Amino acid sequence: MHPNHDARVILRRANRYDVPMIRAIVREGLEELGLRPFGRTLVKPNLVAAGELFEHAHTRPEFAEGVLRALQDRDDGAMTELAVGERCGITIPTRYMYQEAKYNEVIERVGVKRYCFEEEPQVEIPLRHEGRLRDYVFTPEPVAKADFFVNCPKFKAHPWTTVTFSMKNYIGIQDDRHRLIDHDHALNRKVADLQYIIQPQFCAVDAIIAGEGRMLTPIPRELGLIVMGNNQVALDAVCCRIIGVDPMEVEHIRLAYERGFGPLEAKLSGDVTLEEMKERAKGFQVGLVRVEKYFEGTNIFGYSGPPPGHGDDGYCWGGCPGVMEEVIEVLRLYDEKCDQKLPRLHMVFGNYKGPLDIQYGEKVIFVGDCCQWEGKLGNDVVRIENLYKDRSTIDPYSVKHKDVYGRMLKMANKLREFRHKPYVRLEGCPVSIGELVLLLAELGNIQNPYFDKRQVVGFNRSYLAWRGHAAWQRMRGQPYQIRGATERGRARPEVD
Repeated sequence: MHPNHDARVILRRANRYDVPMIRAIVREGLEELGLRPFGRTLVKPNLVAAGELFEHAHTRPEFAEGVLRALQDRDDGAMTELAVGERCGITIPTRYMYQEAKYNEVIERVGVKRYCFEEEPQVEIPLRHEGRLRDYVFTPEPVAKADFFVNCPKFKAHPWTTVTFSMKNYIGIQDDRHRLIDHDHALNRKVADLQYIIQPQFCAVDAIIAGEGRMLTPIPRELGLIVMGNNQVALDAVCCRIIGVDPMEVEHIRLAYERGFGPLEAKLSGDVTLEEMKERAKGFQVGLVRVEKYFEGTNIFGYSGPPPGHGDDGYCWGGCPGVMEEVIEVLRLYDEKCDQKLPRLHMVFGNYKGPLDIQYGEKVIFVGDCCQWEGKLGNDVVRIENLYKDRSTIDPYSVKHKDVYGRMLKMANKLREFRHKPYVRLEGCPVSIGELVLLLAELGNIQNPYFDKRQVVGFNRSYLAWRGHAAWQRMRGQPYQIRGATERGRARPEVD
């Protein structure tokens, strides 16, 4: 954990994705902060989604290469390993995102190691602080064993947590089965808990082209900026102020501040002032919109009730409603006539007690384990019961991986059921983006992203390589989960 003093944030102009320029800026940032990499050095970008349709969702490869080369420039012989590590969007093989983001070429060119976090052993990290969601969490071994951790997020808005800067980038230091635990109305608290795993010695934010409004399909906003710092609470607070957001209003930032991870103020330096950046970012959209409002004027009608525990304001910001918003934006990317093709659909979230404004022949989708509703659909009395399991009953040791093709089969069964009934119930907490994409693509006869000929070969090659790697690990008797950790996130191998 970083002390609250001497937090520094550097704002540097960068008007293009030029590797030599980025390398020089980052090297100068490391020099100004007095930092040199040592031991196992791990760089964590944001590769949640990449490729030609997701150009602005991820930390660009030019940015990553500039950071990696700057770290090599600052190495005085103490660095034993330099690696890039990530877990991309859920159900998608990280191997595929490395390919789509053109990171494989960077990794080969620079000569560094690559980690796909879902393919690595997972280390148990105990939590002891007050207000924690659970007593331990899991993280990939390369994270737990990192000596010098570098966080390289994309500067983006987020429809669930308001912003995704440095701290929110930690959602990618867990694999799918652990990432989905507490990924609901407690998402901000989960992000705050993940801070106890490890803290970065250095952060470099790709804000050259930032992302407004959403996280998978953001609206590009040219900020022409690289933000660097030695404390990610202070850095995230500065990024918030750039776009006119009070950092104390972002729950995961507030919690990290209150728990002593860093201050909300920092010594600022660089070649551009905070005031200049505020002016440049004026009107930046954060994307925190309730589902009812988001779908106004479309064929989708949203109805939301409170989640279990009611969240902060009776709305599940980190769960299914936000997933649905991302899903529709993904489908719009693949089919410009998406909104016209979709039939009128009614989506219900949480414990909703109001009426549904349904016309003859229209159908209802009840989304998520916590969905609850009772009323008449046509001549039938329908009762949707709450299937939510309290998080205290979820054991991180026993959670299972949900395979993307298994989800496709499950959704095919749901579609058959839907043809003969006026409604369908989708289980999950949250229901995944992949499942809803599959369902709506079929209902609207929309191009299914999973079957897009531009990516189906690469996706399946990466998927088979991932599953083959996992099978090989099992044959070798390599444990998936490792018990125990020492201080500062250092792994202590005690095989379960």
